[in-house]
Amino acid sequence: MSTKRLGVIMNGVTGRMGLNQHLIRSIIAIRNQGGVVLKSGDRMLPDPILVGRNADKIERLAKQYGVERWTTDLDKALENKDDTIFFDAATTQARPGLLSKAVDAGKHIYCEKPIATNLPEAIEVVKRANAKGIKHGTVQDKLFLPGLKKLAMLRDSGFFGRMLSVRGEFGYWVFEGDWQEAQRPSWNYRSEDGGGIILDMVCHWRYVLDNLFGEVESLTCMGTTDIPERWDEEGKKYKATADDSAYATFKLKGGVIAHMNMSWVTRVYRDDLVTFQVDGTHGSAVAGLTECMIQARQATPRPVWNPDEKRTHDFYADWQKVPDNVSYDNGFKEQWEMFIRHVCEDAPYKYTLLEGAKGVQLVECALQSWKERRWVDVPTIKV
Repeated sequence: MSTKRLGVIMNGVTGRMGLNQHLIRSIIAIRNQGGVVLKSGDRMLPDPILVGRNADKIERLAKQYGVERWTTDLDKALENKDDTIFFDAATTQARPGLLSKAVDAGKHIYCEKPIATNLPEAIEVVKRANAKGIKHGTVQDKLFLPGLKKLAMLRDSGFFGRMLSVRGEFGYWVFEGDWQEAQRPSWNYRSEDGGGIILDMVCHWRYVLDNLFGEVESLTCMGTTDIPERWDEEGKKYKATADDSAYATFKLKGGVIAHMNMSWVTRVYRDDLVTFQVDGTHGSAVAGLTECMIQARQATPRPVWNPDEKRTHDFYADWQKVPDNVSYDNGFKEQWEMFIRHVCEDAPYKYTLLEGAKGVQLVECALQSWKERRWVDVPTIKV
């Protein structure tokens, strides 16, 4: 068995997600473990080249993590026939053009979501990639969270019986940037720069709902801009033009109703930054990023409504923790390994750019619903 080199062009790895999840915890981690093992027993060892606009920043990053290659010239990097995968985690607005350029160069492409800011651009990238015959994928990281994997296990085991509803709570307080530094980049709060929580998060809810609870058939959504002014990375005040919170209800195939609250202006009083409660005829579950609690039909207490008496029952004590019977790897790393196997040995892979386009489609439907104040149907995408 042999170890083979796999050249990966990585664009946009100076940002928070590109650096932490994709470079450090995925590609560097895969390299440190000796590569991805194929069915043949061969190992594919990623050899990344880091691409960025700031030469000093990208060079420092390469030296810090022992990456030998870096450049500020993306076009030249794409010309290298020895690098077969192009990855992008830069700004959403620039992504369709970058992906198209990589497709034209014959690279297999893998990218962060959203794959575009609008559906026509997303569909065009999908068509271009399919016509070129290259392999492609988009990040669907929430499906690989331990908490959501436990929900999938419960669903597959029949624990829920008939699923009735899903209720999701996502968010935390992002500081305005005046007296405390903001945890998110300022462009997230400018619609003209591709910002907004609907664009950022509804893409996630599409693949989570489709894969775990039922395909989305229709939705209603409302967004708000609760903090009208923020301060950017240089300490300058700017007008926030993008939505920073939103509330959406989805009707899923099979009859399940899902509701998602999402906000960057909420303070956390729950078990995790994101939680999903799933109710079914035979049982309920509440999952966060890692943990999952369950309550079966047979163990459901009998509450009695009486507002005249102080409630003393500990409802949390009625729930049971789903054990960690398996070891969970980093979800971004796990999906990277799946995509590498897809590229190198044609292993099955479903999280293609078409799935990314579905996320963009749901964003547009949500924005349309908000604008027109009505339910919007979600049609099947035809490519």
